[in-house]
Amino acid sequence: MQGTARRTTKRVAVAATTLVLASTAAPALASGGVVGTVTSTASHAYRHGLVPTVEGARNKALGIGLPGLSMQLTYGGGNSGVGVTTGAPKVYLVFWGSQWGTAGTNSSGYTTLSNDPSGAAPVVQAFFKGLGTNSEGWSKVMTQYCEGVASGAKTCPANAAHVGYPTGGALAGVWYDNSAAAPSQATQAQIGQEAVNAAGHFGNTTAASNRNAEYAIISPTGTHPDGFNTASSTWCAWHDWTGDVGINSPYGGIAFANDPYQTDMGSSCGQNFVNPGAAGLTDGFTMVFGHEYAETITDQFPAGGWTDFQGQENADKCAWISSGQGAAFNLSLSTGRYAVQSTWGNDFNGGKGGCETTHA
Repeated sequence: MQGTARRTTKRVAVAATTLVLASTAAPALASGGVVGTVTSTASHAYRHGLVPTVEGARNKALGIGLPGLSMQLTYGGGNSGVGVTTGAPKVYLVFWGSQWGTAGTNSSGYTTLSNDPSGAAPVVQAFFKGLGTNSEGWSKVMTQYCEGVASGAKTCPANAAHVGYPTGGALAGVWYDNSAAAPSQATQAQIGQEAVNAAGHFGNTTAASNRNAEYAIISPTGTHPDGFNTASSTWCAWHDWTGDVGINSPYGGIAFANDPYQTDMGSSCGQNFVNPGAAGLTDGFTMVFGHEYAETITDQFPAGGWTDFQGQENADKCAWISSGQGAAFNLSLSTGRYAVQSTWGNDFNGGKGGCETTHA
């Protein structure tokens, strides 16, 4: 899910097609490996972001997957010299605002918060800590992309600077910023400023120290960052960078994600998408936050990285597939099993492209 300028473009492009969906399953078109069922639960006005009732059916309505249309991601040429995350990705989790309550630590050493009704905080920490363990193949899908190639390129030579693999875990730090309450409806600039604050907190005060970092700004339940869970915006999350939201970072450009409290939107943002009952309560947190992570490392400063002809990023193209090739699944890590979606691979299916759950 792209940055501010791209969000506007994407919203206008989709506005020509009105998607009103019933609470039934609709098949996604089959082409280049995209075969699956997209679950539809309600109608939504599409602004920007990952919305299960829109994303997959939107692709179908706009003809993505029809023969003759370009499905592949192409390189955007870089933005401020940055295209993708070339080192081992580092994710810093920021639990923003005193509304999270009292902090504690569980038996696994993860931060817990008293006002976290879904118990999301330790789950998200375990998910990112587990990425790159057990030689998991989900993260390997993203390593086929690179920077330093010509704008419009669809493939990467072996000697290019490829997306890094998070060997031993992507989690680089956790900060509970309870210095003040998070805004009820934080603006894009306020979210970007919190990412800058986080960089300073973690001592990442140079462009080099932020080159492979993503700051996940996680807002507490009941808040509406950038209009999340309001009539004006029915998306689940988005990612961007400071240069796109009017923030002058003294620490170089900073990539960040606006990660709201997913269960405030229930099944519309992935609750129980993969797992039934209590086991699936936090499916949306790992699916959506994983979605933004996958897009950040392949399009670090949007839109200088990899997008398709409609501006879709690698995770957008494979969002909310419930069965068949590329269906969402439980990823087994050293820290547990967590729901994730597939992401787009240009090299899948003999170079035709498709949604991949694992990679060599």
